Formats: sequence, C-alpha cells, structure tokens
Amino acid sequence: MPSVMIVYASLTGNTEECAEILVEAFQELGAEVELVESVFADPEDFKNVDITVVGTYTYGTDADLPDEIVDFYEELEDVDLTGKIYGNFGSGDTFYEKYCKSVDDFDEQFEKTGATKGAENVKVNLNPEDEDIENLKALASKLISAYENQ
Repeated sequence: MPSVMIVYASLTGNTEECAEILVEAFQELGAEVELVESVFADPEDFKNVDITVVGTYTYGTDADLPDEIVDFYEELEDVDLTGKIYGNFGSGDTFYEKYCKSVDDFDEQFEKTGATKGAENVKVNLNPEDEDIENLKALASKLISAYENQ
C-alpha cells in the first residue's frame, strides 16, 4: 500500500476541498494518506512517504505564492526526494492573467528535488465542479500508477 502526503494552502476553502477530494480518491485506491496544512508541514516529511502532493492557490494580480506556503516552498528545494513520485494541484481564477501560477512554481521546485513527476498538474477554476472532481480522481490514479511502475 503506497503512502501519500498532501500538503496544501487554502484561503477560501477551494484548495482544501480539492485536497479532501484527493484524500478520498487515494483512499479508494488503497493508499494511506496524510493531509497537512502548509503551516504545519515540513518538506523533510516527504522523505517518509512514497507519493508527495502539493496543493495551493495563487494569490493576487502578481500571481504570488500564498504567504503561508512560502517557507515550505523555499525549504523544499533542499530536500532530496529521489525515488519519490510527485504531483501538484491548485485553485485559481481564470480572471487573472497568470492562472494558477503557484501550481507551476511548485512543479519547478519539485524538479530540483530529484522526485519524478507522476501526472500533469490539475488546475481548478475557483471551486471544484464535476469535471474538476474527475480530474482530481484521475490525478490520484495516475500518481498511484507512476509509483507502481517505477
């Protein structure tokens, strides 16, 4: 049974809702899942699981990382996650030019860790609708498959 840690930052509850959908999807696939808010998370903890997932919203017109996940983001690049599978998701608003940029920022940060990307990022406009829920479930499935096939 693969182990999964999902770290998330959520302001309005949209990203947290996505994280909870992912938790359920991973559990249905037989994974052991831990969900942690970013302010309580340490990137070193990713060493203790098979699959690492980060979910975040993008803040403001400059498409900044949320304040509550900046430290986690900065510390992540120094962690060796070779042999781990990672995935990212997040919520945003298509009104902004740099839609869900923080999700892509985490992609770049994970590349520095040696982890293997297990699936394409999932970006959700505002709150998750039916198609988004299916995309999140597919993310969980693809990450499990990537773990099993490595």
